[in-house]
Amino acid sequence: MARVTVEDCVDKVENRFELVLLAGHRARMIASGSPLTVARDNDKNPVVALREIADETVHPDDLKEDLIHSLQKYVEVDEPEQDLQLLAEDSAEEDNGVAFDRMSEEDLLRGLENMVPPDKQDDF
Repeated sequence: MARVTVEDCVDKVENRFELVLLAGHRARMIASGSPLTVARDNDKNPVVALREIADETVHPDDLKEDLIHSLQKYVEVDEPEQDLQLLAEDSAEEDNGVAFDRMSEEDLLRGLENMVPPDKQDDF
């Protein structure tokens, strides 16, 4: 890598390891077709990424968030509980007016205990 460019970037990203991660991520973004924010000047993608960070045309915080998002395999969506209750009410209305009984686990167990098993039949 270009030493002058790395030294210019250390002011923006103090941790050199984080700088390498961010510049590598930005270089992969450039390779996949992301538009450049500085002139290429016949430089390779990692050098262009470092120059973008040094010139502050790309914010390191934005790169960090994008890097984290790209590495996540499962993105948890926070949905307020009120929305879930509204969804349950809407789905109950869509059941063509069929009302379902809400039974507690204790009521279910009590009902199962009162059931009489059928007589055993020999089907041999």
